[in-house]
Amino acid sequence: MMEYPEDKWLLLSGIQHFVYCRRQWALIHVENEWVDNSLTTLGKLIHESVHESARRFERRGNLLIARGLHVCSRRLGITGVCDVVEFIKDDIGIELYGVKGKYKPIPVEYKRGVPKKSDEDIVQVTAQAMCLEEMLGCEILNATLYYGSTKRRLVIAIDEQRRNRVRELCAEMHHLMDRRFTPHVKVGEKCKSCSLRDICLPDMDRFNSAKRYVQQSVTEI
Repeated sequence: MMEYPEDKWLLLSGIQHFVYCRRQWALIHVENEWVDNSLTTLGKLIHESVHESARRFERRGNLLIARGLHVCSRRLGITGVCDVVEFIKDDIGIELYGVKGKYKPIPVEYKRGVPKKSDEDIVQVTAQAMCLEEMLGCEILNATLYYGSTKRRLVIAIDEQRRNRVRELCAEMHHLMDRRFTPHVKVGEKCKSCSLRDICLPDMDRFNSAKRYVQQSVTEI
């Protein structure tokens, strides 16, 4: 099975950007562009509050909680950080170094807002589960998404269809990264809330040339 060398690994979190908008992903991960807005700032604060907890590792009865756990997959060529991984004591689970008993790992990803119609959050937590499976030598059947607005957990089944989607997305990301290619804009409703709008310039799609875009912009002032 093919494995990616470490210097080719991509950020796991980028798979969410990639599903949301391939151009946005390329602007961030290929061209190293980034601008915050109120939505991205709120999301960042939520993740920081989880990662910077006073207790990175915590035991609650039969539950072990790991926060800010670094993960990777050589097969997918990705690396990143899980917000939380809950290890639930289970006789058919795996052994953890220095811990008595066996445990079943479940990644938990924290998100602002409410569950989305598209599957970018699902593929992200699926990718986390696949990294953990490769690192720990186990099978993970479920993962969890927690949404800040609803304050509810959504259990995600990690099935073969979702695993294959993650594999295909990662392969496409690597292909674009190797080519250093930024896809053309696909204008949609999501452009209005994108923090990279002023860098992406989706409105230019309405013009045949940069000259016409500048002329129209000057006229509207």
